[in-house]
Amino acid sequence: MTSFDTSPPLNVWRALLALAVVFVMLATTGWTALRSHRESTALQASLAQWEHGSIHGLHLPDPQAAPARLSRFFASLSPEDRNRLAHRYPLAVGNMNGAPAAVRYRANRIALEQQREVEKKRMHDSRLSTAGQQDAGSRMHRYESLLGPGRQILAFDPEGSGRVAEVFGNLDEAQRISVVVPGVDTDLLTFQRTARPYSAPVGMAEALYAAERAQSPRTRTAVIAWADYTAPDGLGMDAATGLRAAEGAVRLNALVGGLPGHAPVAMICHSYGSVVCGVAAPALPRRVTDIAVAASPGMRVPSASHLDTGARVWAMRDATDWVQDVPYLELGGLGHGADPVSSAFGARVLSARDAQGHAGYFQPGTDSLRNLAGVGVGAYGAVTCARENDACRAGVPGTTTAGRA
Repeated sequence: MTSFDTSPPLNVWRALLALAVVFVMLATTGWTALRSHRESTALQASLAQWEHGSIHGLHLPDPQAAPARLSRFFASLSPEDRNRLAHRYPLAVGNMNGAPAAVRYRANRIALEQQREVEKKRMHDSRLSTAGQQDAGSRMHRYESLLGPGRQILAFDPEGSGRVAEVFGNLDEAQRISVVVPGVDTDLLTFQRTARPYSAPVGMAEALYAAERAQSPRTRTAVIAWADYTAPDGLGMDAATGLRAAEGAVRLNALVGGLPGHAPVAMICHSYGSVVCGVAAPALPRRVTDIAVAASPGMRVPSASHLDTGARVWAMRDATDWVQDVPYLELGGLGHGADPVSSAFGARVLSARDAQGHAGYFQPGTDSLRNLAGVGVGAYGAVTCARENDACRAGVPGTTTAGRA
């Protein structure tokens, strides 16, 4: 008699094991990881002051009003009045989509200076533990770094693990804008790293900005390092669900809706950041022409067409990236869906042959960074596709093929 092997395939075992681990975490944590987030009290206080404030006897507009409404309000003010509001309500103005970029930079500098003084005092507060004093010192040094000459801080919130966004280039005069959306373990303290700098949002954005200028020297570009959402802390419960992505998507759409001008926007999304971009995609403004994901665990859809966006969808993954071993499925809210570099997904798959692991996509000199820069500046003819007959080539004349990534 012929015997048949009825044991599940290896990928099914991986999926079952991953889900078992998740359910054990659920049972032992009581969902505390999902319920630990709280609203930003310092920012809320500043917004409350704004809501009760006035200028020249006139009430200030709703801080949650449409960006266009807030933009018209700030345009009606004198430079002195804008500066006055930035000093009175620094956190509110610094995080207000629709406020001019220069005003937000000024307001966030004031907020950072204030928070630096707070942390200086906490460093020597005897009521704090040694660990608490050390944390205060780390935050104080981060604030000092963000206050460095020429830094353009578009968003800042000191609450909890902290949120921040920084602009490279001239946002008001840009002809192309790229938004770098990072993944897990992104917060105020990891926004910038000395060791392995291109694995952190600042290094990613700086490298992309330089690569875009090299790719298209005549194109005025701006790149935003966007860590203005509460990212999952490590590869735990939060990283396995879409809760943080859903929260981040609201903030990401608000950011893009408040960008100045009409320049095309490219979303450059890394790791869990691609989950955020996937959830945000249906509501992104039409000016978003491209969504490029690298090292993606999934975008919470079965295919690119389900993103319900008119933007081109690009994907890349290096062969040495561990993320390829995650279960590409979604079951009961756990997992992030189909593999974006699979043929069935339908994204334009770019070469990332020399990215070297999960954190190497923005390393200067790599294929991956060059391709992301090409997408960012709209130089589609210069990008390298990952394989023959891929959707990457469809409707993009001049693309080349480099074999499998």
